[in-house]
Amino acid sequence: MPTTRTKKADTGAAPADEAKKPAARKAAPVVKARKAARGKPAAKKRTLAVVHADTPPAPRRGGRYLVVVESPAKAKTIKKYLGSGYAVKASVGHVKDLPKSKMGIDVEHDFTPEYHVIPSKEKALGELKKAAAGAEQVFLATDPDREGEAIAWHLNEELRHPNAVRVLFNEITKKAIQEAIAHPRELDQAKFDSQQTRRILDRLVGYQISPLLWKKVRRGLSAGRVQSVAVRLIVEREREIKAFVPVEYWTLEAELEGKAPPSFRARLAKLDGKKAEVPDRATADALLEELRKADYRVATVDRRERRRNAPAPFITSKLQQEAANRLHFTAKKTMTLAQRLYEGVELGDEGQTALITYMRTDSVRLSDDAVKAARGYIAETYGKEALPDEPMVYKSRKSAQDAHEAIRPVSMEWTPDRVRPFLEPDMARLYELIWNRFVACQMKPAIYDQTTVDVTAGRATFRAAGSILKFAGYLAVYGMAPTTDEESEREKSADGAERPAEEANVQLPELTEGERLRLVGQGLLSEQHFTQPPPRFTEASLVKELEERGIGRPSTYAAILSVIQDKKYVEKLEGRFHPTELGKITTEELVKHFPHQMDATFTASMEEQLDQISEGDADWRRVLRDFYGPFQITLAKAEQDMRDVKREEIPTDVNCEKCGKMMAIKWGKMGRFLACTGYPECKNTKDFKEVDGKVIPVEEEPTDETCEKCGRPMIIKRGRFGRFMACSGYPECKTSKPLSIGVACPTCKVGYLTERRSRRGKVFFGCNRYPDCTFAAWDRPLPEACPQCASPYLLQKYSRRDGARIVCPNRECGYTRSVDEGGSVAPPSAA
Repeated sequence: MPTTRTKKADTGAAPADEAKKPAARKAAPVVKARKAARGKPAAKKRTLAVVHADTPPAPRRGGRYLVVVESPAKAKTIKKYLGSGYAVKASVGHVKDLPKSKMGIDVEHDFTPEYHVIPSKEKALGELKKAAAGAEQVFLATDPDREGEAIAWHLNEELRHPNAVRVLFNEITKKAIQEAIAHPRELDQAKFDSQQTRRILDRLVGYQISPLLWKKVRRGLSAGRVQSVAVRLIVEREREIKAFVPVEYWTLEAELEGKAPPSFRARLAKLDGKKAEVPDRATADALLEELRKADYRVATVDRRERRRNAPAPFITSKLQQEAANRLHFTAKKTMTLAQRLYEGVELGDEGQTALITYMRTDSVRLSDDAVKAARGYIAETYGKEALPDEPMVYKSRKSAQDAHEAIRPVSMEWTPDRVRPFLEPDMARLYELIWNRFVACQMKPAIYDQTTVDVTAGRATFRAAGSILKFAGYLAVYGMAPTTDEESEREKSADGAERPAEEANVQLPELTEGERLRLVGQGLLSEQHFTQPPPRFTEASLVKELEERGIGRPSTYAAILSVIQDKKYVEKLEGRFHPTELGKITTEELVKHFPHQMDATFTASMEEQLDQISEGDADWRRVLRDFYGPFQITLAKAEQDMRDVKREEIPTDVNCEKCGKMMAIKWGKMGRFLACTGYPECKNTKDFKEVDGKVIPVEEEPTDETCEKCGRPMIIKRGRFGRFMACSGYPECKTSKPLSIGVACPTCKVGYLTERRSRRGKVFFGCNRYPDCTFAAWDRPLPEACPQCASPYLLQKYSRRDGARIVCPNRECGYTRSVDEGGSVAPPSAA
C-alpha cells in the first residue's frame, strides 16, 4: 500500500567547500581488490576534472577522455552532453564470452572460466584499444546492472588502461551524465562475481544436460537452469486442466423494483443464513417455485466510499505484463522497444534524446526531482484536486535489489503527444504506457460510491451491489482497464463470472430498510454454470508467476519466453501457452532424473545466493562447489537411466495395412506416430489418437483432387508447418501442395489462401503463390463477403477482452459481429 512522504532536499549538488577548490579530484584506482590480491601496490593515482551538473565537462588542457558504452545509439545520445575532449564509443555489447565449441569451465581448477574475445567484436575492440591508447582517462559507462558490470570488467581487462574507472547513471540526461563523470567509482568485484557465477551455472547445466537430450530425445534441444523450470510450469498447468473435473452449480437472480425506479437485479446469496449452494436443475427449479410465493423486503442498505489505489510505477516485470495485456506485445518486443527509448531516439531538431530511465529494474523508488516534476504536471493538467497532499511512496519487494529507480520518463517536457510524430507507432504506444503509469502513481485514488443491499425472501437472502464512480483520480490518465494484478485476482476467482463492484458502474435506486419489493420483468431467473479449470498461462501471467516464485530475473524473462517457443517446447494459441508433445516428454524426463535442479524452489534459492554474492555476503566458488557436487552425481545417473525416446518403439495391436506386420509408436520431429515394424522394407506411417488407453489410427483425409504427376488421389497430411495435401502414392510420388482454406487470395486474385506456420510454430495464413505473392494474415480469413463494404472476405479474430469475433479487414468499414450471430466460422487451427 502506498504511503506519503515529505520531500527531501536535493543532495545531487557538489558541496560548497568543494566548489571553491581547483577543479580536480582524485580518480579511483582500477579494481583495488584485484591488485591487492596480486600483492602489487596500487598504481599512482591520477587527477580528473570535476564536472558539476550545471557546467559542461572540461578535460585538462591537452587531455582526452574516452567514454565506453554498449550501443552506438547510447553513444550518440551521450556525446551531445559531453565536451569536445570526450570521445564516446560503443563496444556493441559483450566483447568476451565463454567459447561456443566447448563448456569453457575448468571444473578441476575451482571453476575457472575460459573467456575469449568474441570473433565478431574484434574490430570494435581494436578501435576501442586504439582510442584508449591516446586517452588520459577511460570511463566504463556500461549499463548499471550486473551484466553491465561484467561487460565493463572485460573491457577493463582488454583495454589495460592504467586510469580506467566505472561510471553509473540511471537515465541519459545532461545532469545524470555529468554527475556520473564527476563522481566515478571502482569496478564492483562482487557484482562481476555474481554475474560470472550465473553464467557459469547456466553453462554447467546447459552444456551437460543438453547433449543428453540430444542423445535421448532429439538433436538440437536445449536445457536451461531457468527455461526448463518455465516449461515445467506450463506442462504442469496443462496437466491440471486435463485432470480437472467440472462441477455443476446454478445461480438464481431476482429482478426487483421498489418505490423508486429503476428496477434492479439481486443474486441469491444465502439460504437459512448459510452460503447458498444450488448444485443442480432440480434444486434450482424447487427454489424458483418456493421463491415465487415469497415476500421480498429490503433487510439492510450499506452505503460507503470505496477507494481504488493507483498502481506503483513500473518495474521490469510489471512493464512486460502490462504491455502484454494492454498492447498485446511480447516480452521480447517490449524490452527491445524500451531499450531504444532508454538509449535515445531522434527527436527532430533536438537530435538523439533518451526518453525513459533504465528499463531493467526491480525497484519502485523514484527520485525527488522526478516526483516534483510529476506533481507539477498533474496540478497543471488535471487540477490540484487530483494531487495528494504529500508525494506517494511505494515499497519494493523484499527480494528487490533496489539498485535503480523505477521505469519512468526522464523529463515531463517530452509528453507522448509531443514525441509521437518522431516515434514508430508501437514505440509511441509503449512510451505512452510508461508515461501514464508514472503520472498515475502520483495521483489520488479513484473513489466510488458503493451500495450493497440485502433483500430477504422467506428463508433466502438476495444481494445486489451497485457502484458509481464519484472521483476519477488516477483513472483519468491510466484508464478503467484492470491492472495485471487485478486481472490475476479475477482469474483466480472461483468462477471468473463476477466483476468487482467498482468496475460495474451500476446504480441502484434509492432504497430504505424494510421497504417492500416486487418481482418485475423476467422475475426469477436461474442459470447453469460449471466450475472452470485454472487458465493457461499468457505471457503476462507466466512472467507474473516466474516473478512471484523468484525464478530467474525480470531482465531474462523475454529471452526465456523466446527460447521455449523457438525450441518448440511450447506454442502460443490464441495468446496462451500450450505445451507441445516435445515439451511434455522433455519435462517428464528432466523432472524424473533431475528432480532437485528442476524444482522451482531450488531455482529461486539459487537466485537468492546470486544476490548474496552481489552483496559480498557469499563466496562465488563455494556456491558453485555446493551446486556441482550433487549435480555431477545426478548427471552420471541420468546418462545411464534416462529413457531413450529417440530409439524407443512401443508395440501396439494395430496391423499395417500394407504389409500386415504390427505397427509401433515411435518418436519423430512432429511428435509421436505409428510406424510399421517392417521398416525399412515397409515405410508406412500414420497419425494416431488414444481413446481410453487404446491406440486408434487416424485415417488419412481423402480429397477430390488427383495428383497432377501420377494421377493418384491426393490426401491431407500433417507436417511441421501444418496440414498439407500430398499424393497417396508416397514415397514413389512425392507431389505435395498447400491446403486451401477456401478463400481466394485478395491480393493477386490468382492463388488461394493456405494455413501455414512461422518458424516459431505460430499459425498464419498466406497465399500459395508465395514468394510471388506476399499476402499474409495472422487472423483466419473466412469465405464470406462483408455486408457493408463488399470486401471479398472477413477475418475471425480473437482477443481476451472480446473473445471470438468476425470483423472486416477494411479498417475504414468497421463491420464486426460476434461469432454467435451466425455466418461463417472456421474451426480452431490444429495444433
